[in-house]
Amino acid sequence: MKRTVFIVSALLIVVAIGGAGAYYLASRARTLPAGFASGNGRIEATEVDVATKAAGRIIDVLVEEGDFVREGQVVAHMDVADTAAALRTAQARETQAIKSRDEAAHIVEQRKSELDLATKELERQTTLVASGFTTVQKVDQYRTTKLTAEAALAAAESSLAASDSAIRAAQAEVERLTRLVEDGTLVAPKTGRVIYRLAEPGEVLAAGGKVLTLLDLSNVYMTIFLPASAAGHLALGSQARLLLEPLPDRAVPANVSFVSARAQFTPKQVETQSERDRMMFRAKLRVPQVLVEKYLDQVKTGVTGVGYVRIDANAPWPAWLDSDLVQQAEGAGAVPDEGGKAIVVPPANGAADGKADGKADK
Repeated sequence: MKRTVFIVSALLIVVAIGGAGAYYLASRARTLPAGFASGNGRIEATEVDVATKAAGRIIDVLVEEGDFVREGQVVAHMDVADTAAALRTAQARETQAIKSRDEAAHIVEQRKSELDLATKELERQTTLVASGFTTVQKVDQYRTTKLTAEAALAAAESSLAASDSAIRAAQAEVERLTRLVEDGTLVAPKTGRVIYRLAEPGEVLAAGGKVLTLLDLSNVYMTIFLPASAAGHLALGSQARLLLEPLPDRAVPANVSFVSARAQFTPKQVETQSERDRMMFRAKLRVPQVLVEKYLDQVKTGVTGVGYVRIDANAPWPAWLDSDLVQQAEGAGAVPDEGGKAIVVPPANGAADGKADGKADK
């Protein structure tokens, strides 16, 4: 009995030692080499609201929470019967204005002919009065007739200009109401996933009332925070890697798309080296769009993980941060070898002047 207990205990010790050794070797294999920096973060994307432009009643909502929608896809309809009726009225007024303009144009032509005749008659009478074949009174009558024709022509031209303005006003009203009718059909402004359905058919919403909230999957990124010593060497557009909790052994490629211009979580005083090391800069690591589109159904936000950036351009990426996803992105040209310009972080005394007082950039 004692011998059996001894053997079992020895086996357990051997297994424990072997497990500890394997864990130690795995930990050493995952040690981040010099020239790299990392930070914890989570996958994020921008939320986009689909809202009404004008007040109205919802007729239907065509999508549910969790549905995937494409940019331009119809997601809901608003009741625009009143606006459509107003549009028909405006179109009728536009037609009426066009006909009035045609009538005014004909009157202008008539007044021009009358003026031309009056001008010729005045010239003839002026010639006759010089020869004594007519009277000065008659010449004065034709001169008055010409002046009257000129005034009538000016009035007709003013009426024509007013008709042109009426047409433009009617057309503008038609365009406005047409846009309102079109805006009654709500479409997805971005390609993404519906995360909230905020209104139901039959509800009356005010202008700007939210119907849906979409998650814009055209810009998927992870936000991490790095110390100044690392952020100062980052280059916009340079390579990055993400290790997510659901895929701990499959590195996801990314690019540095943003580095904050000021420190965050900075203490009031930064005179000492230990305090300066606490200065953190926010950075965004964006996943290439070509990769997002390929695995669009698997993209989830809120997933936590670790983001890795290379601060030494000559340092080779460790093998455990390579994967088929990285090779796919590089093959598609979505992940450049290295690019951009290194970010110069503010000096320590500049971060303590109240401009970086611990509030995160927005």
